[in-house]
Amino acid sequence: MPLNPYLNFDGNTREVVQFYAQAFGLEEPQMMTFSSIHSEEELPPGAADRIMHTFLNIGGSTLMFSDTFPGMPFQQGTNNFSLALVLNDENALRDAFHKLKEGGTIVMELQEVPWSKVYGSLTDKYGVSWQFSMEAN
Repeated sequence: MPLNPYLNFDGNTREVVQFYAQAFGLEEPQMMTFSSIHSEEELPPGAADRIMHTFLNIGGSTLMFSDTFPGMPFQQGTNNFSLALVLNDENALRDAFHKLKEGGTIVMELQEVPWSKVYGSLTDKYGVSWQFSMEAN
């Protein structure tokens, strides 16, 4: 059951990922921008080129990254990280989501999104941010 740290930045994810890729001797990864999923008309100014998702594999561990959406609060060290549970077992993913939401706050109910059959996010009762994603088979 992989748990992946997910780091958020305020518009400089591309720079951060390029820095880490160079530091660890890795190729620069593919980067999904907000405009690759949403039309320009759907996005607020400044969102189109922000990174929606990318990742690096460092020493066998996956470190994920994204920019915050314009207007979302950003506080380095407080809300710029989460844990991503990525499974190919839909029942186990849904079970973990429903257990962790007790006493917590749902940010995004589990649903199908362009990159996953099942995706959602929440903050548990201890203030830990979680993302849940069904891995493509």
